[in-house]
Amino acid sequence: MNLSVAIPDSSLKDETTKLDKSRKISIIARACAIFKVNTIFIYDEGKGNEQDRFLLATILKYLETPQYLRRALFPKMDDLKYAGILHPLQIPHHSLSADVKSLKESDLREAAIVHYKGKKFLDIGIHKLIPYYGREHEKKRITVQIKSTEPVVTVKEISEFHIKEYWGYKVKERPNLMNILEEWKGNIILTSRKGKDATLGQIQEYAKSDKPLLLVFGAPDRGLYDILGKKINEIQNTRVLNFFPNQATATIRLEEAMLGIMSILNFANSN
Repeated sequence: MNLSVAIPDSSLKDETTKLDKSRKISIIARACAIFKVNTIFIYDEGKGNEQDRFLLATILKYLETPQYLRRALFPKMDDLKYAGILHPLQIPHHSLSADVKSLKESDLREAAIVHYKGKKFLDIGIHKLIPYYGREHEKKRITVQIKSTEPVVTVKEISEFHIKEYWGYKVKERPNLMNILEEWKGNIILTSRKGKDATLGQIQEYAKSDKPLLLVFGAPDRGLYDILGKKINEIQNTRVLNFFPNQATATIRLEEAMLGIMSILNFANSN
């Protein structure tokens, strides 16, 4: 299942401290990694969320980045103050060994472009820099495949389209939700208490479809009907579904809704 999600930059509005906000982002990141989300879109829901939007995007990107590249790609900043206590993600490129002897031809690794003595190199997490002759700029992250390990390690850059296994999510920011919906090529589920109750047949239809699926969430204090207004009826290939009809009067936190809905989609896909 090719799954992406869209969340508002006001997603952290129901948390008061940076520690609690960071923990919430960690849960969102972990849910997206567990259920193999391809892209997390963050859309601008309104004014006043600039700091939370930056925090949300920064920690999501940081947690998805392999540990061995974080120092090279992220400067020391207050928004990452609590990053060390957040749950790690179980993504394939996070568990790679730093021992050069463990490298095998055709292995995939994430790399960061770094400058050393006026030249560009690749850091692939083996305590040894590899010369880089491409055009990408410093601190750019790329994916490489090991070409040889002896007598020296050589690599080639590859596209994400050549990676068959799940390799992590991307984080993209957009100025508004309609911008995402109009660009999306595939199916869309808008999650709302005002939507029709989701049926098993509908869920299985989406879960087993070859088309990419975008799962859209509203804000803690404003649902998608409030955010989109009348435009909600103009979006193509879209259904508005309520996945929790028995909890219509209860407050469901974003992270709980994400985990619940993606669990349901995953279950439908496996049956």
